[in-house]
Formats: sequence, C-alpha cells, structure tokens
Amino acid sequence: MSFLQDPSFFTMGMWSIGAGALGAAAVALLLANTDVFLSKPQQATLEYLEEIDLKTLEKEPRTFKAKELWEKNGAVIMAVRRPGCFLCREEAADLSSLKPKLDELGVPLYAVVKEQIKTEVKDFQPYFKGEIFLDEKKRFYGPQRRKMMFMGFVRLGVWNNFFRARNGGFSGNLEGEGFILGGVFVMGSGKQGILLEHREKEFGDKVKPVSVLEAARKIKPQTSSASEKK
Repeated sequence: MSFLQDPSFFTMGMWSIGAGALGAAAVALLLANTDVFLSKPQQATLEYLEEIDLKTLEKEPRTFKAKELWEKNGAVIMAVRRPGCFLCREEAADLSSLKPKLDELGVPLYAVVKEQIKTEVKDFQPYFKGEIFLDEKKRFYGPQRRKMMFMGFVRLGVWNNFFRARNGGFSGNLEGEGFILGGVFVMGSGKQGILLEHREKEFGDKVKPVSVLEAARKIKPQTSSASEKK
C-alpha cells in the first residue's frame, strides 16, 4: 500500500479526475450547440390558427378570432417572444423594413404578444410598424409550446445573435416571460393556408426578410364575390 503514500500517485489521480470533468464539460458544451436537445416544433394548421382568440390593446378590448387578420388580404404575423428583448426588437425592425413593399402588395403586418405588462408593448411599438394584439392563451406559440431555458446562454449561435443585435444598436430589458419561443407566419387570404411558418429555434433566430416577401407575393386577395360565398 506504499503507493497510497506516494504524492505523485495522488497528483495523477486528481489530474485524471480533473481531465475527466473537463472532458465531460466539453462534450456537454458540444451537444448544447447541436440540435440534439432542441424540441422539434409542431407545425400549426390553418384550422388551429383560425380559432385563436385575440384581444385588442385598447382600454375596452375587443376579443375576436385570429382569422379576421388575414381573411381578405392575407397577413404577416410576428409572434413576439418578449417585447423588451433586444433580439425581438431587432427582428421587429427587420419586418418593419418590409412595410412599404407589403403595403404595395396590400398585405398587412401584425404582431401578437403573450402578455401586457407595464409599458412593454408601448416601448416595442417604435420598432414594429404594425398593429399589435394580445394572445393571452399563447396559442400562436403552439400547438406545442417550446422553451429555451438557460441552455440558450451556452449556444454559440445565440451569442452571435447577441453581438449582431448589439452592434446594430438595439437594446432592451428583462421584463416579462422570455423563454417560450416565438415565430413568424405569412398567412394566405381566406382558406389559402399558411404560406410560411418560421419557428424560432433559439434566441435571436430571425426569419429571413426575403423569405417573408417571397411568401407574401403568393397571397391571393379575396374578391368580394368570394367573400360573399362564405
């Protein structure tokens, strides 16, 4: 048992434990930066989205079915993860930059939020050039809600998104729920269906503006005769 009294043996044992811990941490970090642990989004159906209850943000809110937003002319809809998030504000600004072209196409731009606290929605409006509605039941974030918790802060893609938004001059706060991931939808008119469904994979995973425009150009506005037949 003399090896137990040998300092070099103890040192080697501690080094092995340390190396093993570092190896495990490296593997965990590697896996966290793959899509292995990311929950796969469940695609929404038109029928699911049509029946979502939304509320206006007026003093006396009106509740209505979401299909009103796209029934006649289609719509581009952003499901905002958190209005105070600087990454969400960056994406809102990107979508708002499309507003002139969407207006030419006759396609409205909307956003939905899952909560209304303090002045968060009001503070978000300078970044978003469309109407905003409240989705209290968080249905636009489903059918299967996906969350990114603290794993997001070890993903290289998220940090890249952080730096990109910061360098773009965007800032924010920590108010509100921000773990339930959002997305962007391009809805065709009437029963035309969902023309684009972008589900946020990680914090700051933006939709490509060119993809939004391509989908918006496919929208076929409802004629008055078609609306009357419904």
